[in-house]
Amino acid sequence: MPRFIQRLYPERIWAFSHIKDSVFLTFDDGPISEVTPWVLDELKKHNAKTTFFCIGENVKKHPEIFERILSEGHSVGNHTFNHLKGINTETSKYIENTLLAEKLIDSKLFRPPYGKITSKQAKTLQNKGFKIVMWDVLSYDYDGSVSEEKCLKNVINNIKPGSVVVFHDSLKAEKNLRYVLPKVLEFIGEKGLLCNSIKQNF
Repeated sequence: MPRFIQRLYPERIWAFSHIKDSVFLTFDDGPISEVTPWVLDELKKHNAKTTFFCIGENVKKHPEIFERILSEGHSVGNHTFNHLKGINTETSKYIENTLLAEKLIDSKLFRPPYGKITSKQAKTLQNKGFKIVMWDVLSYDYDGSVSEEKCLKNVINNIKPGSVVVFHDSLKAEKNLRYVLPKVLEFIGEKGLLCNSIKQNF
């Protein structure tokens, strides 16, 4: 994520540059039965804790997977109920949809789908206590035109202590994710870094 974009919105969380021993992997769009359990299995192999930004509708469909995320010590965040793109959605509807998801996802961490949110929507959510979590490393795992190797390089060439990395536990991202995630987890371990979840009281 370009630094000038990060400077435009300093009230949003982009990374934790003051943290020198950890990185923060995040997963958007789940939970789904085809991908999320595999992600959890891989994380467990490496004793890694991460943050899942969940779609409310998917939590409603797969409550048992959502409960597993929590029981295994990962953090969760709100990704709206229906994966709404903020810039295409009227503010009141966007806020209503987010609050609907909050009924299922007890978290004040919020990531806007597509990374697209208007300043009014962001300010309204922040006034309601939400912390908007963006990223400084995007894997592009969801992009079918991005090869598995390129996806891996997107992460390992840019990740550094304190980085917030975006993956997706979704069908669209599955092919790249299954190739990249185990290698990224190994890379993090080789670098002597911890893989931690984002806490609401950071």
